[in-house]
Amino acid sequence: MTDGYALVIGSMGIEVKAYAPQPLGAVNAGIVRNTLGGGARNIAENLARLDVATTLLSAVGVDGAGRRVIRWMRKVGVDCRHVRVVSEGRTANFISLTNERGEPTMTIYDTSIMEHVDANYLWKHEPLIEKAALLVIDATLSDEAIATAFEIADRYGVRVCADPTTPALASKLRPYLDQMYLVIPNAAETTALCDLQPVDRESALEAARKLVSLGALIAVVTMGEIGVAYAHGSGSGFIRAKATQVVDPTGAGDAFTGAVIFGLLNHVSEDEAMRLGMTAAALTLQSKDTVFPGLTQELLYDKLVV
Repeated sequence: MTDGYALVIGSMGIEVKAYAPQPLGAVNAGIVRNTLGGGARNIAENLARLDVATTLLSAVGVDGAGRRVIRWMRKVGVDCRHVRVVSEGRTANFISLTNERGEPTMTIYDTSIMEHVDANYLWKHEPLIEKAALLVIDATLSDEAIATAFEIADRYGVRVCADPTTPALASKLRPYLDQMYLVIPNAAETTALCDLQPVDRESALEAARKLVSLGALIAVVTMGEIGVAYAHGSGSGFIRAKATQVVDPTGAGDAFTGAVIFGLLNHVSEDEAMRLGMTAAALTLQSKDTVFPGLTQELLYDKLVV
């Protein structure tokens, strides 16, 4: 068990996942599910399921969606006492579309409520950041909120893990690479962060090393079914992805991030942390749920990718 708690700041809401078993046309029969989503929320739940004390800062509306997500997060053990409830706000919504090959083809998100997770809100919760073992942020935060989060973290020497979230949002994190303890972009997000476009093992390793040269202490470039490349001050490495029957790809990246953070907070090596992340991602890919409900420390090590 790690000392202290992880403080996660970012989006939480409802996700509608649609799967079309046939090639997409104008109108498609398929399977549509309504679940919980948001990058910060997903990471927070994964951490809680791995017995990491976790506090979440976010915003929801005064609506059924907000009540639902808060109720669930409390149930899985995430501290939501400081989540902002906005009377005129609309809880975040996400729509993801998966094609007949199990590949994500489109995501639409409405995270406008995140404007209420602003600088004033973060300064109000400065003591929570000060005492955190690790701060995790996603890129749905405004530019001002991101700057404030890094300012407060720097003031107290708190390590920051950044989730780039989407290629369109990732560039907002670029000015803070030299203040990051950990950053985990996918291939497209990597391009937004450092102008390199990883397409295979070698180019992914090059990109991870460049992110470290730009200041990140640990950089991980996820490459889907190829694997992950990572670099840090003492070296770099690559782990091939385990062949997995994909049921639903949504949430696998957040599971990877949560498990890597779990490992690093418990002082395992970077290599072992990456293998924990790969294992959590594989378990999530095989589940219809955005966060694998059976995730535990014991299962993670039992199924550890080697």
